Amino acid sequence: EKVRLEQKDQQFIDIAAIEEPAYDPEELYGIVPVDLKKMVDSREVIMRMVDGSKFHEFKAKYAPTLVTGFARIMGYPVGILANNGVLFPESASKGTHFIELCTSRKIPLLFLQNITGFIVGKDFERRGIAKDGAKMVNAVATSTVPRFTVIIGGSFGAGNYAMCGKAYDPRLIVAWPSAELAVMGGDQAAKVLLQIETSKLKKQGEKISKQKEKEILESIRKRYKEQTSPFYAAARLWTDAIINPLHTRHWISTGIEMANHAPIEKKFNLGVLQV
Repeated sequence: EKVRLEQKDQQFIDIAAIEEPAYDPEELYGIVPVDLKKMVDSREVIMRMVDGSKFHEFKAKYAPTLVTGFARIMGYPVGILANNGVLFPESASKGTHFIELCTSRKIPLLFLQNITGFIVGKDFERRGIAKDGAKMVNAVATSTVPRFTVIIGGSFGAGNYAMCGKAYDPRLIVAWPSAELAVMGGDQAAKVLLQIETSKLKKQGEKISKQKEKEILESIRKRYKEQTSPFYAAARLWTDAIINPLHTRHWISTGIEMANHAPIEKKFNLGVLQV
């Protein structure tokens, strides 16, 4: 006697007809950030990834360093958050609002990471960057819809957490070959580590010449560059895979299709936010 497995209907996502992007996806190869010091407009990436290159941006002129909006990928609706610079207090508030909207409407979230972190400085501390940043992290942590993360460029510091890094258990977290992952950027980290190393050697009575300092700095930079590689991260399961940028649509749509067979069981509860 044949046993028929239970077939579940789609749980929460409405599916539309698939459209290929209006902009050629192969152009991503020319858009992919090679020098992470040069910011790439994430809209250029989005337009070559979503169906029909149709992207309905949310609060387009407000807090422009975080791009948010609605689109479809292979027919599935997604809410996209993409970096266009560091996160300011306004950017974090905008991200929190958008995550709340998508979770309330049961729209999967897609995070496109290319971020050095949150803005720093006395003025921004006064304006509440820690408070607003905590709101966004809280929204990411408590969101109940499927979340997917693609690291297209840099992924550094607290920006990694706020943009749904590995610690927040996205359904899939993948990286492009151009990605870099670390607690802080290579140059900043190298200078900090150089200070620690030279301080230690001076305490041991060793004199540090300019040449010796340069050699130590280059050694630290080389080691740090190896450890920020996406291959280093993937080997330690910090990401699920390194993918071809052209295959991003298929990875995300497959992930949403899998998630669509499981109901959203937890009730969304953002909790109390400090105003």
